[in-house]
Amino acid sequence: MESGAAVARFQTTTFVPPSKGQSSPFLHPPPPPPPFLSQKNSSSPASLKVQKQSLFADSTLRSNSTGRCDAVLSDTYSVPSRLADIDWDNLGFGIIQTDYMYIMKCRREVGFSKGELLRFGNIELSPSAGVLNYGQGLFEGLKAYRKQDGKILLFRPGENGLRLRMGAERMCMPAPSVEQFVDAVKETVLANECWIPPPGKGSLYIRPLLMGSGSVLGIAPAPEYTFLIYVSPVGNYFKEGMSPINLVIETTVHRASPGGTGGVKSIGNYAAVLKAQTAAKAKGYTDVLYLDCVHKKYLEEVSSCNVFIVKGNVIATPEIKGTILPGITRKSIIDVARSQGFEVEERHVTVDELLNADEVFCTGTAVVVSPVGSITYLGERVTYCDGGIGAVSQQLYTALTRLQMGLVEDKMGWIVEIK
Repeated sequence: MESGAAVARFQTTTFVPPSKGQSSPFLHPPPPPPPFLSQKNSSSPASLKVQKQSLFADSTLRSNSTGRCDAVLSDTYSVPSRLADIDWDNLGFGIIQTDYMYIMKCRREVGFSKGELLRFGNIELSPSAGVLNYGQGLFEGLKAYRKQDGKILLFRPGENGLRLRMGAERMCMPAPSVEQFVDAVKETVLANECWIPPPGKGSLYIRPLLMGSGSVLGIAPAPEYTFLIYVSPVGNYFKEGMSPINLVIETTVHRASPGGTGGVKSIGNYAAVLKAQTAAKAKGYTDVLYLDCVHKKYLEEVSSCNVFIVKGNVIATPEIKGTILPGITRKSIIDVARSQGFEVEERHVTVDELLNADEVFCTGTAVVVSPVGSITYLGERVTYCDGGIGAVSQQLYTALTRLQMGLVEDKMGWIVEIK
């Protein structure tokens, strides 16, 4: 793959997992940092610097992992095919710090410079950075999967790049082109290839960030922006896994309002749900389902995922109207469901319809498809499918995950193979 970033091309080898009982190749002392880390990057602005010193040897950066990936950056970038030495059978959804992150910067009206791969580490921001003072920031989320033959797959990365651009327009930010976005994702994934879980053990979660990193005091767009990608191997988002989750409907706190930023992946949208979510979890619920803030009777979404209800052969989900995030998994499930003969409606969905549904499930990049076992509303609990996994949830989950993992033919044209 040709790239204008810090590497000229990638050379990869076939994935061969270590045999059982074989000593791990990652337990020896790591090699010294690549030469580029000791070279001053003259293009790095004062407002954002990567903290490069002693990153490779700093054990505090690897508190969740003992693994290493012996990747070395050079004109020809060769990524090892071995797996990092971590417990792949017990992955949760949390940070396991990997080796490389991708950074690309731009100043307003100039455009983004060439990006580069740097060792994962802390960044330094001015206290007056736009993202810190006024929340001028967006993020995305997508996944990479490893196949049995060693090929690495991405699921619809162009959709994430497009959504980032739509969000950036709303937040008055410049954004990478979709092509720049996808290329950056590919480079970051391949640089961290040994952190991609074995087939069936999970995925590599990819977190792109776009933030106003330039200094600003008055309320105004930042003069400078940083696009950054980091990754982490993950398992299930909810501790229940594919087991049904239990939701509570929030009636007083709202996630978004008409005319606001609920329809984009703004960083502020997620801080707003923490209070209600924390209170719900303290009472034993998995998460919170939010209602519209005007009528307080129409479903919006769960803290981090979209919601669907099933009645007979009809699947309904709240329509995208500016307060609900246009989820890529949501969009994909709608297409998959229709291809399998379901009638799918995007419209207002009331609480009453929810409580009388045959089945309920949530969708999102992190959760994929998560069946809902119960909904609690005003103290009354309604159970679905006897608290088990509904047939429709299981059918759609199986169809989508087999497609994402490359186990079936991609008739939709959604999979991007990068190795």
